[in-house]
Amino acid sequence: MGTSTPALTADDQGPTAVRLATSAQSPGREPADPETLRSWLADFGQRAYTTVERTALDRLDGWECEAGTGNLRHHSGKFFQIQGLEVHAPGGPVEQWHQPIIRQPEVGILGILVKEFDGIPYLLMQAKVEPGNRNGLQLAPTVQATRSNYLRVHGGRPVPYLDYFRQLTGRRVIADVRQSEQGSWFLGKRNRNMVVEVADEVEVLDGFRWFTLGQVHRLLAADDVINMDARTVLSCLPYTGGELAGALGAHGYQDGAGDADGDADGFRASLVRSCAADQARHSTAEILSWITDTRALSELHTRSVPLDAVTGWRRTDGGISHESGNFFRVMGVTVTAGGREVAQWSQPMIEPCGTGVIAFVVRRFAGVLHVLVRIRAEPGFVDVAELGPTVQCTPQSYARLPRPRLLDVVLEAAPEQIRFDTMLSEEGGRFYHALNRYLIVEAEVEEDSPEFRWLTLSQLSALLRHSNYLNVQARSLVACLHSLSGQHPQH
Repeated sequence: MGTSTPALTADDQGPTAVRLATSAQSPGREPADPETLRSWLADFGQRAYTTVERTALDRLDGWECEAGTGNLRHHSGKFFQIQGLEVHAPGGPVEQWHQPIIRQPEVGILGILVKEFDGIPYLLMQAKVEPGNRNGLQLAPTVQATRSNYLRVHGGRPVPYLDYFRQLTGRRVIADVRQSEQGSWFLGKRNRNMVVEVADEVEVLDGFRWFTLGQVHRLLAADDVINMDARTVLSCLPYTGGELAGALGAHGYQDGAGDADGDADGFRASLVRSCAADQARHSTAEILSWITDTRALSELHTRSVPLDAVTGWRRTDGGISHESGNFFRVMGVTVTAGGREVAQWSQPMIEPCGTGVIAFVVRRFAGVLHVLVRIRAEPGFVDVAELGPTVQCTPQSYARLPRPRLLDVVLEAAPEQIRFDTMLSEEGGRFYHALNRYLIVEAEVEEDSPEFRWLTLSQLSALLRHSNYLNVQARSLVACLHSLSGQHPQH
């Protein structure tokens, strides 16, 4: 791709949302369909790969069991450690439990670089391989690095493009917000989600490529192509407002029920209106009060305990697993890698037991699409509770527990109700083959539980400008919903 000077480099040359809408509707100057992308990934995969060997936890090179606690820690004291956590949740399906959990207090950087070519914003994405990816390479943000990695505690190569996100003077910041990670597996983990636009020339290194937002959106519909870290950053884009609705509604989506371009049932029209809607079921003040009230009244309490003191879990076959065989397992890997900052390392990982279901139930009210979110208290959250998907569970883990609300609505939905349905992985640097089925299901459900509320996409986007309101699974689904705004719904 050429490197023409961007036409828009200042805020007064067009609202960001309109420019993003232009990118969302652009097919791009180079093909980026799944087959073309897989060909590019296969070529790069000759130079960027991982070979992963399961290794007993007590044989991980560079890792040790801390004397007196049994906590798994790196000999440098950096990166992360596996410790124990005691959780009390009075009134919950399980009122008390112990579990292993990852403690990684440092804040990493997840950043996407943006640059205009011929008036169209493009996103610089990288093909990144992680030891936990079931399929090797996936599309990741321009920068995806923990603080220990970008400070080069491992002694490896520098992280490419890092300075664009650490030296912001003279650059246009489109998004910059700290967001949580998985609250059931991480204790207090947050990453800085950033989108930064540049006007100067950018050298495109091997394994990196410019994509329009529309190309990325279409790739979200392919299994295991867009990684979790890219999805969370994409969700933080200011993809909302009346201007956005106007730009996306250029073909008749603003006022009518639909058009002849694949939106005969009006779903896309209702989604676009949701990005700009003032007609929400609940005001933003009511939503914020609901979240604050839940957090203030929550009885969830946690206490760090030694890993050796965790009950209900056992060390077996070189790992740590729950006595029921459900939930997850702590396992170890030794990794040999090409195309990474470090050529070989060992580490513990979390391996889920079963494939999860992550779903938004959506519904139209007065022609405006609303999303049914559920507020969830999770032991690893910094502020007790965050908004999550309508359904977030691994069904296998509920064999002896009450079935999650609305799970059957999602799993038994008719084909015409399913607007998005793709298998996507969670972060492959800490989680091994953590696969979830991500769904968006339109259903005429009535839900009066105090744990649920209907929100518009505009309201969700407003909350995403701040930390600790939407969990990482909900953020992935927001990105998936946005991907349907520039095309007809997926059936």
